[in-house]
Amino acid sequence: MTSTLTKGSSVTTEAGKAFREAWIAGVRKHYPGEPKAGYVAPWDETPDWERDSAAAVYELVVDLLRVSEGAASRLSRTQKSQFVAACWTAQIHLRIDNPKQAYVAPWEDLPPWHQEVDADIFNDIERLEKPS
Repeated sequence: MTSTLTKGSSVTTEAGKAFREAWIAGVRKHYPGEPKAGYVAPWDETPDWERDSAAAVYELVVDLLRVSEGAASRLSRTQKSQFVAACWTAQIHLRIDNPKQAYVAPWEDLPPWHQEVDADIFNDIERLEKPS
């Protein structure tokens, strides 16, 4: 099964699921207190736009690692988090007309737990995609 990345291209559902699993693990690790149900909802309960966005961001991280010939692994934790956040924000703008400001907040305005989750996502994708 595939989901649409952009018009005319697609990515596997597995990429989106891996992103979602990394998000949920990160939320459970970094969120202060009990997270909102939507933050930890399983893949099957995630809206289509969010599934497509997750798959697209996964592939963008993979692309960065590939085109940098692995040098992106040397980015700082903050830079990795910023990359994931920027990619996610671009997907929000692609898929949602007039999104809430909280959906497209600059990285600096994200709560610290969210910044940490985004860095974890990058690291998880890097680990999953590392050649054996």
